[in-house]
Order: sequence, then C-alpha cells, then structure tokens
Amino acid sequence: MHFNSIAYAKEQDKQDTLASYRNQFLFPTDADGNKLIYFCGNSLGLQPKTVSTYLQEELDAWATYGVEGHTKGKHPWMPYHEFLTEQMAAVVGAKPLEVVIMNTLTTNLHLMMVSFYRPTSKRYKILIESDAFPSDKYAVESQLKFHGYNPEESLILWKPRPGENLCRMEDLEQILEEEGHSIALILIGSPNYYTGQSFPLKKIAALGHHYGCKVGFDLAHGAGNIQPNLHDSEADFAVWCTYKYLNSGPGSLGGCFVHEKHATDTALKKFSGWWGHNKKTRFQMRDDFEMLPGAEGWQLSNPPILSMAAVRASLDIFHEVGMDALRAKSIKLTGYLEQLIKAIDNEKITIITPENPEERGCQLSIQVKNANRKLHDQLTEAGVISDWREPDVIRIAPTPLYNSFEDACLFCEKLKKIVDEK
Repeated sequence: MHFNSIAYAKEQDKQDTLASYRNQFLFPTDADGNKLIYFCGNSLGLQPKTVSTYLQEELDAWATYGVEGHTKGKHPWMPYHEFLTEQMAAVVGAKPLEVVIMNTLTTNLHLMMVSFYRPTSKRYKILIESDAFPSDKYAVESQLKFHGYNPEESLILWKPRPGENLCRMEDLEQILEEEGHSIALILIGSPNYYTGQSFPLKKIAALGHHYGCKVGFDLAHGAGNIQPNLHDSEADFAVWCTYKYLNSGPGSLGGCFVHEKHATDTALKKFSGWWGHNKKTRFQMRDDFEMLPGAEGWQLSNPPILSMAAVRASLDIFHEVGMDALRAKSIKLTGYLEQLIKAIDNEKITIITPENPEERGCQLSIQVKNANRKLHDQLTEAGVISDWREPDVIRIAPTPLYNSFEDACLFCEKLKKIVDEK
C-alpha cells in the first residue's frame, strides 16, 4: 500500500490506540448526514458528547436546589472551579497552586499585565512577536497607552527576516542584547496563530529574566496541543482559552498560570475581587481583602457554572488520555499530513509551519501561491472545514483527539484536485 492511499490511512487508524476517542465527539455533517472533515480545532474544538450530560447535571441542580446548589448536589458550585484545577495543571505542566480557570483570555491577559507590566522611566517597553494574534497586540498597545507611552516607540516586534515566515531565536537574542535594559515585559504567543510556529518557552523565559524582563506566554493555540511545561519554564505567567483544543464551547472560559514564585507576593499590584479573597472569610463581607495564595488570588467574580461544566467534561477526557499519548499521536498524524501535502507536488503549495515537530503543534499553515478566499470556499464545498487567513494561507489542524489518518488522506485528495484544476 502506498502511503497516500486510503487503504494505508485506514490501516494507520486501525493501529491508532486513540482512534476510539473520535466517537466521543459530535461532528458537523453534510446534507446526507456524512461527517465533514473537521480540521478547525485551532479555532473551535468539537463538542464532546458528554457535555450535554454535564450541563444537564447543573441545570438539574439549579432546578432542585436553587441557591442552595452552591453547597449541595454532586458538584457544589462554591468550589466548582477547584474540580478543574488538577487536570488543567496536568495539561499545561504546572502545579495546581499555579493554575486557575477564570474569565476569558484577553481579560486574563490584562489582569496579568496589571501585575507584571510595571513600567519605570527606564524600563517600559513591551516585546511581542510581529504577527501576534490581533487581540494580544491590541491589549499590549492599550496597556502602553494607559501608562502614557506611545506604542510606535514602546512596542518592540520580533520579526521574521525578509523573505522568511518564521522568527529566529538568534534575532530575539540580538533584540535583548540591544534593548533588554528598556524592556519591561516579553509576551509571546505559542504556537503562533498564523504560522503554527511553537517557541522554546523555557529558553525565552531564561533569556528575558537574564535581562530583567518579566515574561508571559499566550497559549491560546498551545493548551491541549503542545506540552508547555509551564512550571519548569519559569515563566512569570501564562494565559489561554479553552474553546480551541480544549473543546469547551464557543467563548468559554480562559485559563491562567502564575508561577509559584509569585504565589504569596502581596506586593504585586493587582485588580482584586471577592473570589480572590480567603475562602474561610469570603462571606463575612466586611473584612479587608486577604488574597488567596497562588493563581486563585487573581480571581474576581464567582464563575459561570454552566461554562465550567463544559470545561470539566472536556478535561475528564484529557485526564483519561493524557498529554503524553496525545502529543505522540499528534506528532505522527501531523507528520503524515505534512508528507501527504508535499506529495501533491505542486509548486503553488508551501507549508510555512516548521518541519521540526518540536517547533510546532498539530496546526499546519499551507500557503498557496496566487490563491484567494475562493480556494477556502471550494474546500468548504468539498466537505472540509478549515480556516482561511489573508492573504493566502489555509490553516488546518489534525487534532489528535478526534481526527483520523483517513481525514488527512481525504483532505489532501480534495486539495490536490482543487489546486490542480486552478
């Protein structure tokens, strides 16, 4: 069997020890009820079939107990976020003390910058990758303006070299050597949402700290995809969403990591709310604020339980499978898809994502010369749900929990047909 045959792909699926998990997710279908090829987990993960059960449990608790659901029922609402902590910590490689599920991604990013972007007259700049996700760029620009700085002068961009798509570590080292003394914060998204490039987090954190900078990471495209090993990275903080690879539903809650070295630092500036207060005296109401240790201390409000129920449903699956097994399949499946795309052998097609599995997650960004959104529309018509990014890139993510080797093979057959016809 040739590697780009459906028979070969099906054989790989038979050997895949995680193949059965595909049946735990709900797929969009065509008019005839056939599953579409869903390669868009980098934008919105598929719904686990267990989500409706987990949600109904809390709806029933609300109906049965009313306000007393905060303390009664199978999963009382008062400590509900704690049911998620250990499993979420395992996904991102952190200690439970360092992780909390709360708010949404950009809200958490702003809360982290309140604490970890503390500009002075000499150290006030922020460094991000040049093609950071727009919300990150907007957030850091607004923080700079809030503190009275001009982003055109105070925002440093880590750029690929002319004619290249990927950022080089030696260029970051050069930037820090030249301007490290004036940089207050380094904020890097990993993997990069556009190219899929994953960065060496521990190396970046060490480099930043060497020059006296605070270092944070946006893992919107990393949590549930790569293994960031946040505690060992020594990063000051990280933020992420849960609706992409973590499959918790549109607009669902975000995650936040604060390294344990900051766990009891009461000198850190922060915006506070009652859910970050000592749990034992939280409802005495009139006490002065007493911060909880660790990431929990950054909480503001009591959380939305229905959204957290969806997060819990997904994390239970991740806990059962384990990130080591998921990452192993991801490397194999993404490598297979890369091999198939290259075998199309069309000079119009280039993969701009790094070839080294250590420098990417499961996303592959395919650049198609002289293409426009029509190509994406044709793929959609052919039964493929992917993601288009201007000017000429299709982002696809063979997510290991629910995508198959057969998905990869069928996608490439459809892509080849469309490109060859053009």
